[in-house]
Amino acid sequence: MVKQIDFCFLCFQLRAQNQVLKKGVVDEQANSAALKEQLKMKDQSLRKLQQEMDSLTFRNLQLAKRVELLQDELALSEPRGKKNKKSGESSSQLSQEQKSVFDEDLQKKIEENERLHIQFFEADEQHKHVEAELRSRLATLETEAAQHQAVVDGLTRKYMETIEKLQNDKAKLEVKSQTLEKEAKECRLRTEECQLQLKTLHEDLSGRLEESLSIINEKVPFNDTKYSQYNALNVPLHNRRHQLKMRDIAGQALAFVQDLVTALLNFHTYTEQRIQIFPVDSAIDTISPLNQKFSQYLHENASYVRPLEEGMLHLFESITEDTVTVLETTVKLKTFSEHLTSYICFLRKILPYQLKSLEEECESSLCTSALRARNLELSQDMKKMTAVFEKLQTYIALLALPSTEPDGLLRTNYSSVLTNVGAALHGFHDVMKDISKHYSQKAAIEHELPTATQKLITTNDCILSSVVALTNGAGKIASFFSNNLDYFIASLSYGPKAASGFISPLSAECMLQYKKKAAAYMKSLRKPLLESVPYEEALANRRILLSSTESREGLAQQVQQSLEKISKLEQEKEHWMLEAQLAKIKLEKENQRIADKLKNTGSAQLVGLAQENAAVSNTAGQDEATAKAVLEPIQSTSLIGTLTRTSDSEVPDVESREDLIKNHYMARIVELTSQLQLADSKSVHFYAECRALSKRLALAEKSKEALTEEMKLASQNISRLQDELTTTKRSYEDQLSMMSDHLCSMNETLSKQREEIDTLKMSSKGNSKKNKSR
Repeated sequence: MVKQIDFCFLCFQLRAQNQVLKKGVVDEQANSAALKEQLKMKDQSLRKLQQEMDSLTFRNLQLAKRVELLQDELALSEPRGKKNKKSGESSSQLSQEQKSVFDEDLQKKIEENERLHIQFFEADEQHKHVEAELRSRLATLETEAAQHQAVVDGLTRKYMETIEKLQNDKAKLEVKSQTLEKEAKECRLRTEECQLQLKTLHEDLSGRLEESLSIINEKVPFNDTKYSQYNALNVPLHNRRHQLKMRDIAGQALAFVQDLVTALLNFHTYTEQRIQIFPVDSAIDTISPLNQKFSQYLHENASYVRPLEEGMLHLFESITEDTVTVLETTVKLKTFSEHLTSYICFLRKILPYQLKSLEEECESSLCTSALRARNLELSQDMKKMTAVFEKLQTYIALLALPSTEPDGLLRTNYSSVLTNVGAALHGFHDVMKDISKHYSQKAAIEHELPTATQKLITTNDCILSSVVALTNGAGKIASFFSNNLDYFIASLSYGPKAASGFISPLSAECMLQYKKKAAAYMKSLRKPLLESVPYEEALANRRILLSSTESREGLAQQVQQSLEKISKLEQEKEHWMLEAQLAKIKLEKENQRIADKLKNTGSAQLVGLAQENAAVSNTAGQDEATAKAVLEPIQSTSLIGTLTRTSDSEVPDVESREDLIKNHYMARIVELTSQLQLADSKSVHFYAECRALSKRLALAEKSKEALTEEMKLASQNISRLQDELTTTKRSYEDQLSMMSDHLCSMNETLSKQREEIDTLKMSSKGNSKKNKSR
């Protein structure tokens, strides 16, 4: 909460600084525009003066040439004048006429030259203006083209991303469709099974219903649920889960009401402190009688706000595990409604003083037009807040009627009243959001005032934090009530049998007394029993006495162990049978080999001995033959199992050998196929899981990259904005200093040019006077 308040405070400070900077930028732009216009005017006047100076220099040159010509003519005419005065008088007349003609021509040329200079200057100015407009238009068109290209690039990227997303969604939907088809098949099979079970259950229940109806008609003498007056006195079944749920909900509501009460106390207290500070500080001057009365009423807010928490606490304590919680039994809701009524009377009492106080702030000399508009909005919000509290109090008073006046509210209207309470809470949340918004704007405007003190700033921040806490508390209560609204409506049917409900608070109180009596009677029936052998122990002892053998579990374990041993012994038996057959084959071959040797030597005695040895070896036990077979053969192991072969090059019996190999290979093939099928099914399952996990991983990595890029962009934007703020400040300061220096230099150059023009005018006047005198 403190972090949120600090964050809001920082946001407000940044907004205030941003507004100040914006105003400074706008002022500097206006000043720069005015200075540019002045500069243009000065340039135009300078150009006019330069044109005048050029025209004057040209005229002075013409006059100087004319004077030289006249002086030459005068020098020529002086010697002749002595000789011929008459000719001199005629030449003077001619010279005067020529002078007047020359003056007229000179004047016409001067005027034509001025007109040509003016036309040339106007054409040049028009050309520059058109060139500047075309350049600005070209720059705007280039920027628009760049913006359009950026938009096109963004749209193409967006469309490619959407195409990839749609492709991924298509793959997912295909997988989902396959799984849904499988589930549909399974559901069809289940529905068939359920239909069969439903038929059997229907037949069973119909038979039970007929049996129970016959028993009720024959053996039940009195039906206490037929009349509602008697039914209301029946003790309902104890629903411990319902009571625990209601107590949990009441505990959550108590926590929300406590937060709301603390926020209201802070709001009224800080409002009282603000009245003592603004618009007139009580430490410096006396505040108005209206604000004194308003401060006195606000000082009493705790006596109206604290009982709300106490009433909700009593309501929470009245909901226990042993009671039955419905509207007819919640008597403490009436006290909470009364405390809320007293608080609404307090709001009605302070509302006109609050409106008049805001009007007094608007009438003060420090109030601007924006601040006056925010004060008007706050006055409207305070009216809405009082109206919302009144609306909420009416609905809570209606909900408290079933516990005091049974005819005040019908049971069919309970759900509509609860929905209206939820709507009123949402309206209260909306009003508090408007108040928070308008008061934050008002505080930001007041912080920019030159007379804003630190005490006023801290008080506004405290009021704003309390308003934010009120907004959050109202939002939590509204969401909490809307989430549990369905449960409230469903829990209204919790009552006596046949769901007819309690008729009056008196019957509900009687029912609770009967419940307590029944609980006390059940406790009295619980007497300590005499010590005896438990039933389970007695049964166990009887089994032990009847059978001297071990317990059933031990016998089952012994049977299982013996079966395992038998299976192992059978496997060993088969192995040794194969070894014995191989040993027999080897023995026959050995006997044949010995007989062949004896025939070759021709010794009859050796033949008899060999036959006797063969007979003895055949009738003897299989242990010696198997021992010889184990010593002589060589075993070869591979993926198909273990195969025993002899070291000699003799060939065994073909048929027996082929049968053994065939049986061995068939068993091994069956085992390998089963293992292969199991491995294939596991591999398919693992492949599907790995594919889904890889897709999830890819999506998570994409989202991670996008979030990191957004974070980088946000940090870059923050640093860029900070740098722009510093650079704009510095650039504006540098521009102001440069413009001031430039204006000073322009003024100096203008003063110098004026002095030069004055000197030229004086010199031209002197020359004109000299020419006239000449």
